[in-house]
Amino acid sequence: MPVINRIAALAPEMAEWRHWLHRHPELEFDLPKTSAFVAAKLRSFGVDEIHEGVARSGIVAVIRGRMAGPAIGLRADMDALPIEEITGKDYASEHPGRMHACGHDGHTTMLLGAARYLSETRNFAGSVVLLFQPAEEEGGGGEVMVREGVMERFAITEVYGIHNAPNLPLGHFQTTPGPLMAAVDTAWITVTGRGGHGATPQVCADPVVAIAGMVGALQTIVSRNVAALEQAVVSVTEIHVGTANNIIPESGWFAATIRSFSPAVRDLLEDRFRAIVAGQAEAYGVRAEITYERGYPPTVNDAGKARFAADVAAEVSGAAAVEAEAERDMGAEDFAYMLAARPGAYLFLGTGPGAGLHHPAYDFNDAAAPIGASFFARLVERALPVG
Repeated sequence: MPVINRIAALAPEMAEWRHWLHRHPELEFDLPKTSAFVAAKLRSFGVDEIHEGVARSGIVAVIRGRMAGPAIGLRADMDALPIEEITGKDYASEHPGRMHACGHDGHTTMLLGAARYLSETRNFAGSVVLLFQPAEEEGGGGEVMVREGVMERFAITEVYGIHNAPNLPLGHFQTTPGPLMAAVDTAWITVTGRGGHGATPQVCADPVVAIAGMVGALQTIVSRNVAALEQAVVSVTEIHVGTANNIIPESGWFAATIRSFSPAVRDLLEDRFRAIVAGQAEAYGVRAEITYERGYPPTVNDAGKARFAADVAAEVSGAAAVEAEAERDMGAEDFAYMLAARPGAYLFLGTGPGAGLHHPAYDFNDAAAPIGASFFARLVERALPVG
């Protein structure tokens, strides 16, 4: 079964919704215009319940089917990124320094399209709980929604989400049983030595050389401490030290992103990171202070729900367009908190050629929205059949 006819007919209207959202990007939990827009659309569709102010600016809406049954959660994230847009589109961001560079405008549109269809047809037995989430990029809005009890309050038994994937062919789906996306941790290291003249390093304790040694040594964690069949990343992404070519600075700092899939490897990475920094600091005669922050956990699909979701995707896009055991992704996603609370699955949906995520030239492909909306709708009808 291809894209649902009714949803295909909504494509021009869905593009208008998406363009409005794209013009009005908002960040983290501060989503007054976005939330108001979503709530207004849901009211116009005639959904049964709308709960605003969840996780500060999120929305939970309920659509009841033709008869009683379980509740399925469908999630879309709504926040944008602090990036200056360069697309030149006539619907480009109207707010300097902010843009929808990750496609959350498209995710919201897909779920709105599914909501419109499901509220019209109600061809399912049970309830659909629409989770419009703030603060995926920063702030962990998914975790906040879970902590506020949305799974229990709305009796959600399983939960699903989609993320767009630029440069994956349009309409292609990817998912996998078990871990799909990585846990992400971040470390900031301040190195303090003894500054002085660049011509007399013998009387200094040089933080520049110490930081260089630390950065090099940290690269041995994955190659020499993590088992070859495991997956992990340690990337130093910032170094800030020095002010002039003839001054050995007193201090400097660097930051790193650390990514993994299993709890054991995650613990190993932190232990080795701390030990290497401490050892290098002692060797170079400097002091190192570490702030190590654990971020989003791995995004782990339930094996059965992932297979089910892949089957539904094949109904929409065809079996040849679905990769049900795709490679894992080292990116991170706070939908992980919802999957930790309830079984479900997360999928990638291809949007075709274009700039990558978090790039100032990125733009969501409107042709993907009816595909994603059809997936959500068919998933509900398959999981909660009438009769």
